[in-house]
Amino acid sequence: MTFQPLLWRRALPIAGLTAGLALLPKTTAYAEEPVTDPVNAIRMRKPIYDTPLSEPTATAISATTPLPASGITDKPQEENASRRPTPTDRLAKELSRGRLFLHRYAVKTEDGLNAGMDRFMSAEHSFTSTIASLAPPKESNEQLLPGSIYVLVAAMAGSIISRNRNILIRFVTPIITGVTTAHYMIPRTTQNVGNLIWDVEKQYPVVRDNHLRISQGIRHFIETGKAHSQMGLAMAEERVTGARETMEDWVKKGR
Repeated sequence: MTFQPLLWRRALPIAGLTAGLALLPKTTAYAEEPVTDPVNAIRMRKPIYDTPLSEPTATAISATTPLPASGITDKPQEENASRRPTPTDRLAKELSRGRLFLHRYAVKTEDGLNAGMDRFMSAEHSFTSTIASLAPPKESNEQLLPGSIYVLVAAMAGSIISRNRNILIRFVTPIITGVTTAHYMIPRTTQNVGNLIWDVEKQYPVVRDNHLRISQGIRHFIETGKAHSQMGLAMAEERVTGARETMEDWVKKGR
């Protein structure tokens, strides 16, 4: 029973609070003051959105409507006009410029290599075709190996023969002996070489004119030599014939 006074002490405040709440007058609390006419209150209530005083015209609507950013209109939007390139845009532009530069350089290098290879192939084809054109045809039965050896031997013999002469004769004699032997031993190859030399000389008018002049002089000298030799032969035949007739007359008279 020692705890009974303690229980009474704690129960008395709780009982007093409960009695006060029971005797407190009950009233209703409203957020707004109650209205007597609800319909009139709804009519007088302000709308959420502002209503325009009058209907807008087509000109006002077009003036307030932003222009499309399609590129067709004369005036672009202010946002696109005032927009500045970002660092990403500038980097992309520089990368595109560098890529185009490398592409142009690569294309130019490739074109240069192709042109060089074309020139090399053309020169090789020209060289091989030129060498092949110098060879004699198969039906001529002309052999280059022994014929070329004979030409070299003849040129060396001409050099040996003219070793004690002046420098002009020592230079001309091997050429004359070699060319003469070539015309005799390998005539078709010599003719092909002469045609090749003539084609090269056509590109240089001065050399061509000198060649023609020298050729004409040599032909004239040869023809003149032939004519003189024929005349000398005819004169020798006449003298031999006259001497024979004279001897025959002496023999007849001696009888």
